[in-house]
Amino acid sequence: MKGKVYLVGAGPGDDSLITLKGLKCIKKADVIIYDRLINNNLLKESKKNCKFIYVGKKSKKHIKTQDEINEIIYREALEGKIVVRLKGGDPYVFGRGGEEGEYLAKRNIPFEIVPGVTSAIGGLAYAGIPITHRNYASSFHVITGHLKDENDKLNWEVLASLDGTIVFLMGISNLENISKNLIENGKDKNTPVAIVSWATMPYQKVVEGNLSNIYEKAMKYNIVPPSIIVIGNVVKLRKNLNFFERKILFGETIIVTRAREQKKEFVDKLREFGATTYEFPTIKIDEITPNIELENAIENIEQYTYLLLTSVNGVNIFFKKLFSLGYDSRKLGGLKIGVIGSKTAKAMERYGIKPDFIPKEYVSEFLTKYLKNVLTTKDKVLLPRAKNSRSYLVEELSKICDVDEIKIYNTVKGTDKAEELVDFLKDKKEFYLTFTSPSTFNNFVEILGDNSQNILKRGKILSIGPVTSKVIREGGHEVYGEARKHTIEGIIDLLIKERR
Repeated sequence: MKGKVYLVGAGPGDDSLITLKGLKCIKKADVIIYDRLINNNLLKESKKNCKFIYVGKKSKKHIKTQDEINEIIYREALEGKIVVRLKGGDPYVFGRGGEEGEYLAKRNIPFEIVPGVTSAIGGLAYAGIPITHRNYASSFHVITGHLKDENDKLNWEVLASLDGTIVFLMGISNLENISKNLIENGKDKNTPVAIVSWATMPYQKVVEGNLSNIYEKAMKYNIVPPSIIVIGNVVKLRKNLNFFERKILFGETIIVTRAREQKKEFVDKLREFGATTYEFPTIKIDEITPNIELENAIENIEQYTYLLLTSVNGVNIFFKKLFSLGYDSRKLGGLKIGVIGSKTAKAMERYGIKPDFIPKEYVSEFLTKYLKNVLTTKDKVLLPRAKNSRSYLVEELSKICDVDEIKIYNTVKGTDKAEELVDFLKDKKEFYLTFTSPSTFNNFVEILGDNSQNILKRGKILSIGPVTSKVIREGGHEVYGEARKHTIEGIIDLLIKERR
């Protein structure tokens, strides 16, 4: 049985610019065949057993020839698999998607094209340069910059006479030749030019000049591929329209160590402020199943007077079990409910329950302080939480009344590869490491092994609160900053304050 191939455009770099259909294809793919410039975050959206095949191309260095790539796509589809050929930008804009489609069509392999945002438009937009503008350019022309074998095909005289915007993709190695030919064929040497390197990415770099000096400027500022060359008066608009590089965390690199299940909100907020994020989850949430002890506690919930939930994970797992037993939130009607943290409170509210109390400081000590003033010997507390939680809360409350602590999930070590993070950070002069619990830090050290000490010494360490900070300091490392409000928003506030 034949499979199906999706030729998917991944967009200009920022993984959030992929289309909804493109993302759906990635999530259902059995095989992803991807290029060099594909954002790694997109690959992380794939299902657990997805097969990855790298066929990246770099100038003069090809892992696979185009003929070999065509055959790989074909062979994988023949095995009945859903194959995603993931390409930067749009498959049909200098992406050789047409050739791959033809190859499949001749062999009767079903395929679809999923268009992507081309860097010729999206990349320039992130640099503050519209490809057209009513007052500056009513047309545009996109040209491949691989000119060494194509000089005879380009009519430089016609190109030089164009009034619209001219965009060269993959042309940085031929920049001097491009500028020279346009000037020699009548283009004004003072025509504005910009080069956008790594467009849409948080380390985007833009150099501006004109046809006569842009090559020297590109050399001076070490502009490298992937880069877009844009020629025309629309470049003048960058001064007013450059939104991306003005974001407050633009240029900052931040390592996020939260569990994969929890990282999305944190990462999304950091990226909204312009930061580069690297997701390196050092913990994984594993629900303890079966859990007869939790089932019995829920079935006999009337024996308790208080329910304490100390994390979002605890809330979600508790309610999952509650619902699986055929109950709903009304089962908890006779309880006083307390939580630690605003995120935990919001998680409760999603299940239709507003907590009775939440301490001002999001640590066990403050919850204990509150409860000591209200608990009596007649009370009984249900405390479902992580297996490796601190003992402080149970020890203190047990001095007053009965406490049933039930282990409902484990936080185990993450499985991301240490060498990938080491490689990512090798050329970074400055970066931040964020830790949101003692286990995120301890597991970071364990996963990185001998490399951890060097990375922790080079990076600026940010902690979510005093408990985590204590563990970091006990490990022999300096805490660069501790969130005043012990939430991910508190860490973001630290970063923003640093830039102001």
